[in-house]
Amino acid sequence: MTPVLRCGAFSLCLDRPRVMGILNVTSDSFSDGGRYLAEGRAIEHGLALASGGADLVDVGGESTRPGAEPVPVGVELARVMPVVRALVREGVAVSVDTMKPEVMRQAIDAGCAMVNDVNAFRAEGAVSAVAASGVGLCAMHMAGTPATMQADPRYDDVAGEVQAYLLGRAAALESAGVARDRVCLDPGFGFGKNFAHNVALLAALPRLAATGYPVVAGLSRKRMIGEITGRPVEERVAGSVAAALLAVQNGAGIVRVHDVKETVDALKVWIALRGARQ
Repeated sequence: MTPVLRCGAFSLCLDRPRVMGILNVTSDSFSDGGRYLAEGRAIEHGLALASGGADLVDVGGESTRPGAEPVPVGVELARVMPVVRALVREGVAVSVDTMKPEVMRQAIDAGCAMVNDVNAFRAEGAVSAVAASGVGLCAMHMAGTPATMQADPRYDDVAGEVQAYLLGRAAALESAGVARDRVCLDPGFGFGKNFAHNVALLAALPRLAATGYPVVAGLSRKRMIGEITGRPVEERVAGSVAAALLAVQNGAGIVRVHDVKETVDALKVWIALRGARQ
């Protein structure tokens, strides 16, 4: 049977790759920090992402770039909640990118479809904040915190360790009453990983996908794209689309991207022509 990810009022049938559009309502995100900090611009961009083909719009009010420091919960709420409410009113499937249980609770009350936690619901009260809600849950692997994660990350077996961690977090959610079909897993490209780690994780995506959980891959505009292409952040669209296609080819069910229209078009072409043979 084709897997379906249950996300509150929405159900994402994973008979084709799905696209999660990134909406950073922050002052310091690595790619577009400050660009959508104003409420009106953020709402406008969220609607544009949805109209461009995003199946989910992922709203975040706290940067998780390498070296980023946490923001107070009140600041994060003030940034994201007006945007979440406005997009929900317009029928958009909203994901909320947060590590804070209070933000999770308020976003769920406002009608969000998913909670996307780079900390994999490890904060005290996070699991209880989401367990009974019915929304989709994305648990990501991160070594350390955004402030420390790139300080010489080391693994004996990065793919095996990341997969074991994610399956452990999925088990923690399910033991709290979360249905399996609400859970998706993100290996956390660039979150406490160097270039070689990221390459190994990309190659190992089929293993993670074989666990049966939908896999989320977020490679958009990241440092590894710059290391390969030599391009600055604002010129990494083509490289990011190529990485998204490879992630999907390796089993990712959802790709988290800045450049929604370009990724959607590329996926349409890939789906239409992937079986072509001379």
